[in-house]
Amino acid sequence: MSEFVMRRREDNGGTKPLEKWGMDSEYGPLREVLIGPVDNYSWRTGNSSSRRAVRLGMKFDHKVAAAQHAEMLDAYRHAGVNTHLIPADSTLPYQIYGRDSSVMTPWGPIVTQMYSPWRRGEWAPIVKKYMELDIPLYDIITAGSLEGGDFMVLEPGVILCGYSGERTSPQGFEQMKGWIEKEGWEVKGYQFDPFFLHIDVMVAMLAEKLAAICIDAVEPELVQWFRDRNIEIIDIPFPQVLELGVNVVALGNDRVMLPKANKGLAEKCRAHGLEVIDPDISMITPGGGGVHCMCQPLRRDFVGK
Repeated sequence: MSEFVMRRREDNGGTKPLEKWGMDSEYGPLREVLIGPVDNYSWRTGNSSSRRAVRLGMKFDHKVAAAQHAEMLDAYRHAGVNTHLIPADSTLPYQIYGRDSSVMTPWGPIVTQMYSPWRRGEWAPIVKKYMELDIPLYDIITAGSLEGGDFMVLEPGVILCGYSGERTSPQGFEQMKGWIEKEGWEVKGYQFDPFFLHIDVMVAMLAEKLAAICIDAVEPELVQWFRDRNIEIIDIPFPQVLELGVNVVALGNDRVMLPKANKGLAEKCRAHGLEVIDPDISMITPGGGGVHCMCQPLRRDFVGK
């Protein structure tokens, strides 16, 4: 293994894209993915979804969650995606949501800064994993907080990043924005209420120029921004947001992974010619995250011209 690079970002832009890793869209064919471990997972009442589950009297069963996590990993493998697991740490119950502690860009991963106290240590296992895989870091967020559920490499040349002032703060957003804009990319910021956890519970790319959005949960300005980019929108009812129904992963080649419980979106995806892969993760989602929250793409085929 070569000497590990903690920051390959060029101060004035012009950073070269990685050759073996990286992505330039949310929908390019997924080849390698980083998944959070289920080992120490338990629901924490630090978000609206988990508080709702407790209020409704739902009970967590770790054996069921572990079996569902294994089913999801098998689904990725059957789809031809090579899976990597973040090293489990017994002090980190929300590591399962591997989307949040880093984000992948064309130029390498950005290690983020977590908002919740029980998640702040997640930076250490994620850096160790990138060292193990010999993936050099683009950079590390040092201003405020930024979590991966708010960050989307929407399509070539465009980053969409939500910020609520909590899980992603204006300071963390602005630091990342400054870096990416120097690379010549657009960064679209979207401010929303912390009730919604991350932007990926309201918005998802399903395929090129096709998105799922809960129109009732976002401002008209964001909807119009998508339409101005000629992105077709599948509208998702608000009750499905509460069940993490918009939290899906585009696998590329007209395939999408979504929770088995989300039959409404599955039907709409099939009507648009997409193949649906739907593992049951019903014991995991009440904790506040779905399939998108659990994965961090390490390599997608670049689709930009």
